[in-house]
Amino acid sequence: MSRSFDEILRAILTSRVYEVARETSLDPAQRLSRRIENTVWLKREDQQPVFSFKIRGAYNRMTRLTAAERRIGVITASAGNHAQGVALSAKHLGMRAVIVMPKTTPDIKVEAVRAMDAEVVLAGDHYSEAQLHCDRLVEETGLTFVHPFDDPLVIAGQGTIADEIVRQHPRDLDAIFVPIGGGGLIAGIGAYIKSVMPDVRVIGVEPKDSDAMSRALKAGQPVSLENPGLFADGVAVRQVGRHTFPIVQSTVEEVVLVNNDEICAAIKDVFDDTRTIVEPAGALAVAGLKVYVERNETRNRHLVALLSGANMNFDRLRFVAERAELGESREALFAVTIPERPGSFRQFCGVIGHRVITEFNYRLNDRDRADVFVGLSVSSREDADSVKTKLIKQGYETVDMTDNELAKLHVRYMVGGHAQGVKRERLCRFEFPERPGALLQFLDTLGGRWNISLFHYRNHGSDFGRVLAALEVPPQEDIEFERFLQILGYRFQVEDGNDAYRSFLEPTIEK
Repeated sequence: MSRSFDEILRAILTSRVYEVARETSLDPAQRLSRRIENTVWLKREDQQPVFSFKIRGAYNRMTRLTAAERRIGVITASAGNHAQGVALSAKHLGMRAVIVMPKTTPDIKVEAVRAMDAEVVLAGDHYSEAQLHCDRLVEETGLTFVHPFDDPLVIAGQGTIADEIVRQHPRDLDAIFVPIGGGGLIAGIGAYIKSVMPDVRVIGVEPKDSDAMSRALKAGQPVSLENPGLFADGVAVRQVGRHTFPIVQSTVEEVVLVNNDEICAAIKDVFDDTRTIVEPAGALAVAGLKVYVERNETRNRHLVALLSGANMNFDRLRFVAERAELGESREALFAVTIPERPGSFRQFCGVIGHRVITEFNYRLNDRDRADVFVGLSVSSREDADSVKTKLIKQGYETVDMTDNELAKLHVRYMVGGHAQGVKRERLCRFEFPERPGALLQFLDTLGGRWNISLFHYRNHGSDFGRVLAALEVPPQEDIEFERFLQILGYRFQVEDGNDAYRSFLEPTIEK
């Protein structure tokens, strides 16, 4: 055991986190265990007073402040669980706490922090902008900054979870699955587990669109993500910590990447076993565990997944419910072209047979053909492939849309036919910050240079909204269009060649 591990282990064992945090249960996930043929245990950090593990690291750091630092107080930048952890810790210790949060932070989170007597400062549209304002306040006020993950005492506080797991499940444990954001949680757990039970595998889990640790491990050093995905906002960081990274390098066997649909399916799995709704980051470990088991054909093992938090926005539940069946490979989406003649619709339904239809959108394309967007219940990904094969053999032009984000986020809600008379379109998906003026900023940056030929907005139940927009851009102005996208500053994805767009929305004129 290295000197650094020895120091972390000592800090974990001498931590005072239980003055405000509680020892959470390790519960069997009986339904999930039966389905995947392994014994799965859920470490319930959603049971903490702030419904997240973050209270552990924040409190452990703040108990080690000097008397002078306590008199002045603490500050942090956070829009989520760390903010509440710092606020509750400060209230318990009787010190001032200032929490800098983006202006886009949902009111429920702002009020939760204020309810703990912390001062809230709203600054910027994104976490990075809030962090910059926080840095300025540190210089101006002398408040002590409490880092959400990249601090040895924060790492040690999170590591107390591993001490509990070892005591609660002392034998036959094969692997622990841990969500990764900046790396503080998995660094603490990894250091402890490898010190006392080195044969137990520590496996990290990240979203595919927010994989800072996975990329860092491949590069051999921390790297910066330009636009981390925001669905699992509890782990959406641009860069992992300089303290956390070398510990993860030494203790974590691998990092599993999962998509948003798999995260939604995991939220449903947790609900089925516990009747608790966890946040996307909270279900991340379960999603990774399932992917790992399927990929490696793992059977008859004892596996622990850490539920890191349950601060779920209620309005996000609709999106989760929509995508859970896709994540479980229980629903498949297809774009199918059928001939436009009497009886063809009935004939198509006959080919589908007695399967449960989850969605059916039909639009006449022209007098020779019609486009159908159809969702079907399936038993597996292989079953979905067999449906596609059957449709193609029957002569239907069929495209699988199950993994097409444009189709799942927008097209399924706006199937209406191909526009007439539209000039050359450029199509993009955007994530708009959920704040007053976000659309106005889009329009002001656009400056009337191009006509908007399509616009579709969906609230994502978080601090951003999903927008699909098409603009009429002449070919000679493509470079200027690309410049507009960069200046706008919103996360975007160009979708000009998307199959869903071509099947249901693309103008019929030649470009």
